Amino acid sequence: MQTYENPCHSKGRGNGVGIRSSSCTVSTYGLAMSKRGSVLWIDDEIELLRPHILLLEQHGYVVETATSGEDAIELVQQRSYDLIFLDEMMVGMTGLETLEVLKELSPHVPVVMVTKNEAETLMEEAIWRKIDDYLTKPVNPTQILAACKKFVEARRIAGQRLVQQYLQGFHELSRRLQQPLEWYEWLDIYLKLIGWEWEIQQHPELGLQETLAAQWRECNAAFGNFVEHSYAQWVQHPEDPSTPTLSPGVLDRFVLPWIGKRPVVFVLIDCLRLDQWLVIEELLHPMFVMERSYYFSIVPTTTQYARNAIFSGLFPLQIQQHYPQWWTEGDAEHSQNAFEQQLLEAYFQRRRLSVPGGVAYIKIIDPAFGRRIEQEIVRYLQHGLTAVVVNTVDMLVHSRSDSPVLREIVPDEAAYRSLTRSWFQHSSLFGILRALATAKPQPVVIVTTDHGAIRCMRPLKAYGDRETTPNLRYKLGRNVRAESERAVVWLRDPREWRLPRSSQVTTMLVAKEDYFFVYPSDYHLYANRYRDSFQHGGISLQEMILPVAVLQPRG
Repeated sequence: MQTYENPCHSKGRGNGVGIRSSSCTVSTYGLAMSKRGSVLWIDDEIELLRPHILLLEQHGYVVETATSGEDAIELVQQRSYDLIFLDEMMVGMTGLETLEVLKELSPHVPVVMVTKNEAETLMEEAIWRKIDDYLTKPVNPTQILAACKKFVEARRIAGQRLVQQYLQGFHELSRRLQQPLEWYEWLDIYLKLIGWEWEIQQHPELGLQETLAAQWRECNAAFGNFVEHSYAQWVQHPEDPSTPTLSPGVLDRFVLPWIGKRPVVFVLIDCLRLDQWLVIEELLHPMFVMERSYYFSIVPTTTQYARNAIFSGLFPLQIQQHYPQWWTEGDAEHSQNAFEQQLLEAYFQRRRLSVPGGVAYIKIIDPAFGRRIEQEIVRYLQHGLTAVVVNTVDMLVHSRSDSPVLREIVPDEAAYRSLTRSWFQHSSLFGILRALATAKPQPVVIVTTDHGAIRCMRPLKAYGDRETTPNLRYKLGRNVRAESERAVVWLRDPREWRLPRSSQVTTMLVAKEDYFFVYPSDYHLYANRYRDSFQHGGISLQEMILPVAVLQPRG
C-alpha cells in the first residue's frame, strides 16, 4: 500500500475568519500491480501475432491464446480475463458466433474484434452483438497497446491522475481559503468540490472520501463566516454590482426579459441542490439548448422565506409590510406558501406590466395531478407566463428523516443524487418538459429552485421558550441561544437581514456548516433521530448557491 502524506495545514485568516488546520492522507491502494491484467487473444493464425503478444507481455500483461472459437470458449469457462481480442475470420466458429457465446459467458468482459473485413454491414452486426471496439488488420503495436490501456488500465490510470489532480487542488484551495474571497469565487469553489466528489465516488479504492468530507466541512465553515460578514450588505444593497443575485431578484433577472417575447414556463423544484440539478441536466441536453446561471438563496433557506421572496420579488420584511394578509408565521407548508400566485400577480402589478395571456400558477404535490398537467401543459402556453412548483424533492428530503428504508436507500450524497435522477426520469415533470420541447409555439423554460439542503451531522443544543420555531436549522423566538456561538449566526434584530420579527424581543439563530439544533430535553433521542439527515434553513454552500437554467427547445 502506497500513501501520500499531505500536510494540508491551513492557518491564518481569510474573509476575516480563522481557518482550522487540517491534514489528509491519500491512499493509492490497488494502483500498483505486479501484472497489469490478463488478455485472451483468439486467432487461427496466432503465430503471426507473436510480436504483438511479446510486446504486451513486456508491458506487464499476462496473455493467453486460442486458435479457435471452441478453444476460447473452453478457456473462458475455466478462468476470467480482463480483455479479449477476437479474430473475425476463423476456421470453424466465426468471430461473430464466438462473440455471441463469449458475451453470454462473460457479459462484462470487453471484446475487441480484429478483422480484415471493412464492410459496414459487418461493423453494424458486431455492434448489435455488443462488441466493445473494432480494429482493422493489419494492426500495429500502438493500436494493441492503446486498446489494453483503454479497457484494462483505464481505471488505474484515471485513479492515478485523480490523486495527482486532487492533491494539487487541495493545496490550491487551502491557499485560497486564507485570502478574502468574493461570492463568485465561492461559486467556483463549490463547483470544484462537486466535481471532485463525483470523481472520487467513482474510485472508492483511493480512500479519498474522508479527506474530501473534511474539506467540505472546512469550506463550509469559511463560507458561513463569509456570509455572516457579507449578508447584511447584500440585502440592504441588492442592486450593488458586488452583490450576487438573491432570491427576490430571480424574476427580474431571469424571467422578466422573456415576458412578451415567447410563452414562458417558470419551473421551481423545491429543495433542489446544484449537484442534483447537474444529474437532471444531463437528461435534458438532447431536447434543449441550456444556459446555466446561479443565484444565492436568502436566509433562512426555507420554503417560507426563500420561495415567497422569489414569487414576490421582495424580501420577507417587505412582504410583511406591503402584504401582511399574505405573510403567516405558521409552521405548516400549506399556510406558509398559500399565496404564491397572489404574490406573483402583485409582482407584475407593482411594475405596471401586463403579461400577454395572463399568469397561470400550478403546484404539483401528488403524482396523479402531475400526470394530468403533463397531458395538458401545452394548452397552458396560451398564457404569457406559467409558473409550475414541484414539491417532490422536498418531500423526499423530509421523508428520509423518518423512514429507515429511505435512509438505507440514500446513505450518502452519491445515493441522494442517484435517487434524484431516478425520480426525475419517471416523473411527470420529465414528461412536462418533453412535451414543452416539441410544443408550438416554442416556449422558453426557466428551471430553478428555492433552496438546497445539507446533510446534518452535528447536533447543537438550543434554548428557547414554547413559542420558538421548530426548524432544525434556524430558531426564531424570544431570547433563543445556542451552546456554541461559533456554529451559529445570532441575529438580535432580524430586520438587519430584512426579515420580519413578530415582537420587539424576538431574536433568530441560524446554523452554519452541518450543525442542527436540538433542545436539551430528550437531547440524545432527537440528536440520534436527525443526525445524518438532510435539512435546510441554515447557511451552507449546499443550501445557498443555486442553479437557474434557461432551456430553449432544440427543435
